[in-house]
Amino acid sequence: MGEDVRLRAVVELAQNMASAHTPHESWLAAALGARDALAGSFAALSVWERDLGQLKVLVNAGELAEGEEEFPEDESYPVHRFPEIAEFLHERWAGGGEPNAWVETADGPAAESGEPGYCHQRVAALRRRGRGCCVVAPIVLHGRAWGELYVARPLGVPVFARADADFATVIASVVASGIAQTERLEEVRRLAFTDPLTGLANRRAVDSRLDEAIALHRTDGSVVSLVVCDLNGLKRVNDTQGHAVGDRLLERFGSLLSVCGARLPGALAARLGGDEFCLLTVGPRADAVIGVADELCRRAAELELGEGVACGVASTGDAIGPLRSARRLFRLADAAQYRAKAARAAGPVVAGRDGEVVRLADEPPRPPAPGERRRFRGTPRTPPGGASSG
Repeated sequence: MGEDVRLRAVVELAQNMASAHTPHESWLAAALGARDALAGSFAALSVWERDLGQLKVLVNAGELAEGEEEFPEDESYPVHRFPEIAEFLHERWAGGGEPNAWVETADGPAAESGEPGYCHQRVAALRRRGRGCCVVAPIVLHGRAWGELYVARPLGVPVFARADADFATVIASVVASGIAQTERLEEVRRLAFTDPLTGLANRRAVDSRLDEAIALHRTDGSVVSLVVCDLNGLKRVNDTQGHAVGDRLLERFGSLLSVCGARLPGALAARLGGDEFCLLTVGPRADAVIGVADELCRRAAELELGEGVACGVASTGDAIGPLRSARRLFRLADAAQYRAKAARAAGPVVAGRDGEVVRLADEPPRPPAPGERRRFRGTPRTPPGGASSG
C-alpha cells in the first residue's frame, strides 16, 4: 500500500471518528477505518478494564466469525490469559518507550516481528476463526493504556510485515485522539443534562425524555406518568442555617427521590431547579407510580431537615382528558402539586382521580354532551347583575 493511500486512509479514519455522534459510532468508525487502512478483513476495538482485570471488546467490524457480534454485550478476556496485554500495554513503555504494535500469525509469532512467542491464546483464536494473521496495537489515552486495536487478515493472503505494525501504531494514535474527543463530547452532554448539585437529571433532560415518552404513548399507548415535587421549608433552612445546609437538604431529598424512583423500571429522577423535583416514568401503571409518590411523601416528612414535600401526579393512565402535548401533562402534574401544597396534603394529589376530566385554568371548557349536567370544580360563577335570583 502506497504512502498516499495510507495517508488518505488515516485522514478518512480521523474524519469519520470526528463526525460520530455516539461512542458506538466512534468505535465502529475506528475499527472500520483501521481495517481498511491495513487492508484487513476484520478489526476489533477493546478497552482494558483494570478494575475487573479483563479486556472488553467494544466492537467487531468486517467479516465476523461464528459467535462474533458487532457490538457484543459480554465478550471479554481475562488479562491473565493474555500476558502480553499487561506487558505491551504498560510495562514496555512505562519508562518512556513507545507502545509499538506487534504481529502474530496462525503459525505463531511472525518471524520478523522480533517478539517472543507467548501469545498462544491469540494464535489459537486465529486458527479457530479461520484467520491467517493479526496486528495488535496498544491505544494510549491520557498517558495510560486504554485498550487495544486488533486487525486481522484471512488465510491465504500475505501476513502483516513490520512496516504494517509500525503503521498500526500510527493508526492507534489517531484512534486514541478520536476516542478522547468522543469522551469529551460525552462529558459535555452529561453535564448538559445533569444537575451539578444532586447528580440527578436536569430540566433539559426531562423535557427531552418527556417528548419521547409522549410520542411513544401516541404510538402504542404506553402509560406516561409524571410526579412533580416541591420541597417544603428550603427557604427557612437557607435563612436560618445557611445555604450549605440547604444544599445538604436538596442532596438528601435528591437521593431519596432516586431511591424511591428505582422501584419503577426506567424512571427518570430529576431536579427541575430550586426546590422543584420530578419523577418521569414510561410503562408502570398509574397506581404503581402513585404508590411510590406516597412513599416519597412519607419518607420526605421524616427527613431531619425541611418540612416534607408537596407532590402532584399526572398520568395518562388516569382520566386527564386528551393529551395534545407533553407540556399539558407537565402542567397537570404541576397544578396537582400546587393543590397539594395549598392543602398541606400528607400524600400526593393526583390529577383526574376525582372522576372528572381535568381542565386547566386557561383551557376552554368542553361543551356538555346532550343531556349531561355540567359540574363545576370550586365556586360557581355569579351571574351578571349580582346574586342569583330565586
